[in-house]
Amino acid sequence: MDRRKVINVGIGFSTGRKTFQRVLRTYIYNFKESGLLDNRNIKLHLFVAYDLSYNNTKAKDYTRIPEDIGKEMENITFICRSKMKEEAQRLISENILECQEVNRIFGNGYAGQRNAVMYYALKEKMDYLIFLDDDEYPLAVTKTKDTAIWGGQHVLSAHLRNIGEADITHGYHCGYISPIPYIRFNHLLTEEVFGIFIRSISNDIVNWENIKKTMEAGGVTYASTDVLMGKEILEVEERNKAKFISGSNLCINLTKPERLSPFFNPPNARGEDTFLSTCLGDRKVLKVPCYTFHDGFSTYDHLLEGVLPIQLKFIEANSEEIVSRFYKACMGWIRYKPLLLYITKRENYSEEIKEMEESLQVTLPKICEYFEREDFMKILPELRKYNKNVEKHYKEYAQARETWDKITGVM
Repeated sequence: MDRRKVINVGIGFSTGRKTFQRVLRTYIYNFKESGLLDNRNIKLHLFVAYDLSYNNTKAKDYTRIPEDIGKEMENITFICRSKMKEEAQRLISENILECQEVNRIFGNGYAGQRNAVMYYALKEKMDYLIFLDDDEYPLAVTKTKDTAIWGGQHVLSAHLRNIGEADITHGYHCGYISPIPYIRFNHLLTEEVFGIFIRSISNDIVNWENIKKTMEAGGVTYASTDVLMGKEILEVEERNKAKFISGSNLCINLTKPERLSPFFNPPNARGEDTFLSTCLGDRKVLKVPCYTFHDGFSTYDHLLEGVLPIQLKFIEANSEEIVSRFYKACMGWIRYKPLLLYITKRENYSEEIKEMEESLQVTLPKICEYFEREDFMKILPELRKYNKNVEKHYKEYAQARETWDKITGVM
C-alpha cells in the first residue's frame, strides 16, 4: 500500500440482521483503536446492501447510522432493491448490459448483494474493498485447559498492509463456523454413517476430517496461537481448480478492475465465495493472520457489549432451531455441489454424482430417524434436480463472468 497518497477503502456489508448497527459500531471502534481513523491518508467509505425480507427488518434498521459513527466515514452508500433496480435500468438504457445480464449479476441472494457492493465501490473509485459480515466480530478466541482466552484483532489494518501486493487477501475465522452441531452417536446414527453423509454433501473446505475435529470441540473452532503469534503471510495455492477464500474477512483490490470476477451461486443456493474461488487461478491470493469470531448461531451478540465468556457452549442437536439450521446448510451445500464438481472435476463428474446418490440413499433414512425429521429425505431429489440442470447453471456461471467483464470495461 502506497502511504504517500490518499487510499480510499470501501467497508462492505451484505446484511439482513437487526444487529448490523451494533456490529458496525464495534468495527468503527476497532478501526479507531488500531489508529486507522487517525491516518489522514486513509479514507473510509461504507457500502451497505440490505435485504428487508431476510429477517423481517425495516430500512431504518440499516440507514439510521448514529452521528458519532457516520462522521468517521467519508461517505455512506445504502443499496436497497429499488436503488439497484434504478441503476440496472440505467445500465440497460445506456446499452451497457441487457436485462437478462443485469438479473444474472444483481439478482436476489448473497451473490447479487455482494456484486452490488463491489459495483458501487468501483463506481465510487475505491482502491480496496473489505467485506465484513454482520455475524462476525473482530475477536479471536483460543483455549487453555479450563478457559477461553480472548484477543482483539485489527482486521482492516492486517488487510491494508498486504492488499497492495495482491488481488485478494482473506483472513481466518474462529467461533461457530460450522453449522453442523455436536452429534452424540448411537445405534441410530453411527460415526461411520454420519461421516459418509458429510463426505457426500461437502467440498474441499467443508470436509469430514475438519468437521470431526470441530465436533469434538463442541462445534467451536479455536484460533491458532501459531497464526496469532507467527504473523506469517501465506500465498493461497490452487487446489482442484480453486483458490478457496471466504466471503467475509475478505479484501479485494479494485485498482485493476480487469482482474476482478463476480460472485455467483446457483438458484436458491449459497457458495458465492466458493464459485469466486474457482475464478482465481492466475490471481495472487494471500492469507493474512487476522481472525474474526463467527457467531453462527447468534448466541454471542453480548460480545459486542464487552462480555467475554470463560467457556463457549457446546452446540448440540437438541433444539428445533439448531436442527433447522443444519438442515438448511445441507440443502445449500447439495444445491451448489453439482456445479462445483462440474467446474473442478468434470472428467469424473458422472462418477462423483453416482457415488453421492448411492451414499445418500444409504445414509438419509438414518439421518431422518436420528433427527426425527423426514424432510432430510428432500436432499436426494435436490441433488437430482441440480444435477439435471448443471449444464444450464454452468452456462449462467460463465455468462456472469462475461457480464462482469462488460461492467468493469466501462469503469
